[in-house]
Amino acid sequence: MEQSVVFWLVAIAGVVLTGISKSGFAGGIGIATVPILSLVMSPVQAAAIMLPLLILMDGFSLKAWWGQQSNHYLGLLIPPAIAGIVAGYLLFEYLNEEMLKLVLGVMSLLFALWGLGNGMQRVTFGSRLAGRLFGAIAGLTSFVAHAGGPPVNIYLLAKKLPKAQFLATAVIFFAVINVVKLVPYAMLNQFNTDNLLIAALLMPFGWVGVRLGLVIQRKLNDKVFYRIILVLLLAIGIKLIADAVSY
Repeated sequence: MEQSVVFWLVAIAGVVLTGISKSGFAGGIGIATVPILSLVMSPVQAAAIMLPLLILMDGFSLKAWWGQQSNHYLGLLIPPAIAGIVAGYLLFEYLNEEMLKLVLGVMSLLFALWGLGNGMQRVTFGSRLAGRLFGAIAGLTSFVAHAGGPPVNIYLLAKKLPKAQFLATAVIFFAVINVVKLVPYAMLNQFNTDNLLIAALLMPFGWVGVRLGLVIQRKLNDKVFYRIILVLLLAIGIKLIADAVSY
């Protein structure tokens, strides 16, 4: 396993960003991680490398947020999310690398534009059906690219939960579905020796990211932080779409 300096710099940046996202910003900005890693590896490999890291970071985050979650919304979101994971597994063989890059690019671009346009301030959802729908979408996008944060955040933000309850609910939601994803990922033979070794080497940076996220969410205006990440996500989305179209 020989990788370039650029590979490791990009991978470390992506993992630290994910840790910050999971512990301090409800996982929403973690949508940038697989697109970032896709700049130096295939989206499929990026997703496989990230899953063990996500589970480790979930463990760190659970310790900080356990007991503050909304069990009501977890019960509403988790079952359809598992159904979305099953759908992702069944559709996996039909998704090639260029298609994944295009989907990730469009997803990143739209979410960035939506966020920069203050879309979070205008959305409301009242029915249980909406919760199930967003849960299913989160499960599917999480399976494909660990990008379940946006649909979950859209739904929970509309509920205007207290900050701690919002973060705790998102942390536990992703802890559950990431463990569930281990089964189909293993069935798809995604955990080869190289991927697991890269994940192991990146684990310390996941811990660093989680600790930074806990500090940042207490001290930094989260609107400013979201703006920075959304601009980065916008640039990554454009790059991935260009790569997919020019293939």
